[in-house]
Formats: sequence, structure tokens, C-alpha cells
Amino acid sequence: MHDTGHPGSPGRLTAQHPAAPYWHSDMIYWRLSGFYLFYFASLGALLPYWGLYLESLDYSVTEIGQLVAILLATKIVAPNIWGWIADHTGNRMLIIRIGSLLAAITFAGVFISDGFWSLALVMTVFSFFWNASLPQFEATTMNHLGDDLHRYSGIRLWGSIGFILAVSGLGTVLGITGTGILPAVLMGLFVLIWLSSLAVPESAAGHLPLVQEPLRQVLGRRVVVSLLLVCFLVQASHGPYYAFFSIYMERFGYSTMLIGQLWALGVFAEIIIFLLVPMLLPRFGARTLLLAAIVLTTLRWLLTALFPDRLGVMIFSQTLHAASFGLYHAVMIALIHSLFVGAHQGRGQALYSSISFGAGGAVGALLSGYLWTDMGPRAMFLVAAVTSLAALLVVHFGMRNIPET
Repeated sequence: MHDTGHPGSPGRLTAQHPAAPYWHSDMIYWRLSGFYLFYFASLGALLPYWGLYLESLDYSVTEIGQLVAILLATKIVAPNIWGWIADHTGNRMLIIRIGSLLAAITFAGVFISDGFWSLALVMTVFSFFWNASLPQFEATTMNHLGDDLHRYSGIRLWGSIGFILAVSGLGTVLGITGTGILPAVLMGLFVLIWLSSLAVPESAAGHLPLVQEPLRQVLGRRVVVSLLLVCFLVQASHGPYYAFFSIYMERFGYSTMLIGQLWALGVFAEIIIFLLVPMLLPRFGARTLLLAAIVLTTLRWLLTALFPDRLGVMIFSQTLHAASFGLYHAVMIALIHSLFVGAHQGRGQALYSSISFGAGGAVGALLSGYLWTDMGPRAMFLVAAVTSLAALLVVHFGMRNIPET
């Protein structure tokens, strides 16, 4: 694999493979996995079906794009605020618990909102707290793993399992009952996220020594600037998928149940790649895997744009989620952890979240709504393909100095 360029750094990527299975020796594995299970189950309920729920309330495509963009835009600010607090107080799990509880409480406002602006306000406040949790939990997980970073995907795959259970189960249920029950389902999942956070001890964060180079020097490195730009571009290319894929498929005659199964297929492919990453990362290195992931991402958006009415092509396209999210995310989490060390780890994960899922996701979702309105739905995914192609060029020219072994 590769080092971070900091000798003796605790953020070093390593290819060590302890003989004893991780889950046999460490019960924290199951507690960490439980949080991922419920957190991504909530995403499995929110991302595929929130647009359909809003459509059932007679919101326009442009308004749906704006409301989804709000969910993502708060990630530009919120993770950095919570990351700064966590890094300076050292109470990372406390921050996660507070954010999870306040997210569940504020989401209840959905049940009494009666228009676009009131719903927009509720989603803004809710997502500010909801977005506090995941980056800090990622830092907690990586710190707990120590030198065994390759085992991250073995924990994170439980998030994918939660997503696939939610998206496949709800696809069937909502096809029968309609989308009106979605807020209640989400409310229950947000409560479970908070409860699961209570099971993870503060000691799991494994706080690292606070001695390292200033953050401004880290951010000034060419590889870091390039990495964050890639984060923005790749996630922006996912904007039309997360905001409009379900509505897009519905327009081409797919049932709610079948749409749910397509989402589930993508996440099943993601689980498979998470199982393989511990072998792939040490063998091929981060840069090679990142290039491969982005090439396949570009192919995915082209197929989605050109052949939405062909079920076989769409099935294949959804399996590419293994690369466009699974492989890409596993590599990115490892790189961020290795480049942002010591007291910078919380803010490193926060920057990854805010620039990619926040700024990138919000811009992608917002522009997708306008592209659909002005140029038609297929234009969204054609622009997504061009965007991911731009990310490929950044990796090729801007990230050549990642050492490989």
C-alpha cells in the first residue's frame, strides 16, 4: 500500500493481516457495526423514496431538487463545526450521541410542516444535527482499528446491509401502502441510530497524540487539494442518482417495488466489494483503485442516460455501484485517514463529508432539477458522466505522488 509521508504516523495504511478474525476478538466490532446498520438503513429509506414522497405531496421537480439539496448543503458547514468541537474536546462519541438525539427530535417537525418553506426549515435544522454523526463515527472507527485500516470495509459493510434491507423492504411496503408512511419509518430509524450510539464507549475513539503539522500545511499539499476536488466532482456526479433516480425510473414505467430492487442490487454489489477491499487495497494500491472506480462511475452514468428503458442494461448499471460508491468510498476513507492525522482526524473526515456529500451532492442535486426541467431527464446523467470524467483527469494529473508498494 502506501504511507502518508509522515514517518511513524498512526494514520499509516498497512497490509497486515492478523490471523484471528476481528469479530472474534473485539465486541466493539458489533457495536460499531450496529451504528452503521441503522444509520444507512435510514439512508436506504430516505434517498430512494424521499423524492417520491415529496412528489406525492405535489411538489415540482425543481422544488424536490431544492429540498434534497438542503439535506446535502448542510453538510458543507455542519460536519466542520462538529468536527472542530470533537477534536478540541476529545469527546467524539458524546458529540455523536447529542447529534443523533437532536436529529430525531427535530425531524418530528416534518409531521406538522404545511408547505415548502416550513418543510425546508425543518429539513435544514434536522440535517444540521444528522450530519454531525457520521464523519465523527468514521473517525472513531478508524482510530479504533489502528494499524488494521484494511478491516474498515468489514465493519462498514453492515451499513450497506442496513441500506439494502431498508430499500428492498420499503419498496414492497410502499408499493402497497403508498409513500405516506415514510416519515414514520424514518422517525423510528433515527431513534434507533441514537440508541445504537449509546452502546459505543468513548474509549473506542482511541484518541491519538495531538502533535502533527498545522492543518493549513496539510490543506496546502497538492495531493490533498486534488483529493478534495475529486471528492466534490465524484459526489456531484451522483446528484441526479440520489435525488431523482427513483422518479426517473418511474417515468420509464418501473414499479415502486422494482425500483426498490434496483437500489438494493446496487448496494448488494457494494457489499461484495467491501468484502474484497481488504485484499484489493494492499495489492493494487489506492491510486489504481481510485482510477478504476471513477472510470466505471463514468460508464454507469452513460448507461443510465442512454438505456433507461432496458432493464438488463439498468441491472448491469446498478452493479457498477460497487465501484462508483463502494470501492471509491473505501479508498477515500483510508486516504483521508492517512493524510489527516492526530487531532486533525475529525476535521479530515468532516472535510471529506462536507466537500463531497455536502457541496458536491448539493450542487449535483440542485443542478439536476434544473437540467431535468430545461433539457429533459437524460441530460442529468450525461452531465454526471462528464463530471466524473473530470474527476478522472484530476486523479491522473494531480495525484501522481501517492506512493505505491
